[in-house]
Amino acid sequence: MNWVMLYLLLLKATLSSFSGLASLPILREDFVVKNHFLTDRQLNTALVIGRSTPGPKGLYVVAVGYYAGGYGGAFAAWLALVTPALLVIPMIEYAGRKADSPQVKSILRAVVLASAGISLSATLPLGADALHTPLSYGIAVVSMLVLVFTKLDTIWVILASAAVGLVPVLLHGAR
Repeated sequence: MNWVMLYLLLLKATLSSFSGLASLPILREDFVVKNHFLTDRQLNTALVIGRSTPGPKGLYVVAVGYYAGGYGGAFAAWLALVTPALLVIPMIEYAGRKADSPQVKSILRAVVLASAGISLSATLPLGADALHTPLSYGIAVVSMLVLVFTKLDTIWVILASAAVGLVPVLLHGAR
């Protein structure tokens, strides 16, 4: 794996990310669909790693880099992850001076809507890869409802889901 190419693909995704998971559709398109560096299962696993470990929500990008290129890929991903943060400082300074502008407010609203639509476009195929049983559908629906209607932290939803997913294994092993 060429680490420079990996860095550039990951940078493209992180530059277009306005929240932790907004880069997901771009990563899926470049790494799963176009270049076949990863499978949907590996991308799902990278998401779980990133969402269940401490740190920023977009940290799953480092796991994507690792799956695509080993430790060098993880380093390239980390570098791609921090590059936008360094580039955004001058942009925030400029936008801070223009924050009351109707044009800036309109642009920000459009970016949030586009980000939501883009995130949905990647979430649907990943969900299709993960949903195989009535239990998996139940976990997905209950998790979504809990996150939408409560202020429960995502780590507790993930841990509870893991526990529920473990029950059939424990019951089957007890036979």
